[in-house]
Amino acid sequence: MKFPDETDSLCTSSIIEPIVQEVFELDCQNKLEGDFLENLEIEKKETKVFHVARISKKNFTVGQKVLLQHSKLKFFSGKLRSRWLGPHVITKNFANGTVEIQSLKTNNTFKVNDHQLKEYRKGFQTEPVEIMYLEDPIL
Repeated sequence: MKFPDETDSLCTSSIIEPIVQEVFELDCQNKLEGDFLENLEIEKKETKVFHVARISKKNFTVGQKVLLQHSKLKFFSGKLRSRWLGPHVITKNFANGTVEIQSLKTNNTFKVNDHQLKEYRKGFQTEPVEIMYLEDPIL
């Protein structure tokens, strides 16, 4: 039986050192990836808290007039077309954010999400304006 000498061995330092170095580098990369993912999760949580804090809470009461968002997506519908339909009157509030509204034009009632509603405000009161005509200056 022949014993392997140092030249025949697979466990020489010239072979083992690069493998150990590669394993060490992979371990360092895994630690960095773990730290990166952990920081990413923290950033996501902080961003969510930031945005949730800025969501405006809409409190509608029964009998209040509201506008309904026109949710049908139409391409090239025109720049001056209003996105809001109405006014509608709120007839019932539900606990989950659903609101039952009634159209003032057709008297139909239907349920919508409160995110699709906004408060109806009447237009500005215009008063008659006095018109003054200016005369050409005398030179």
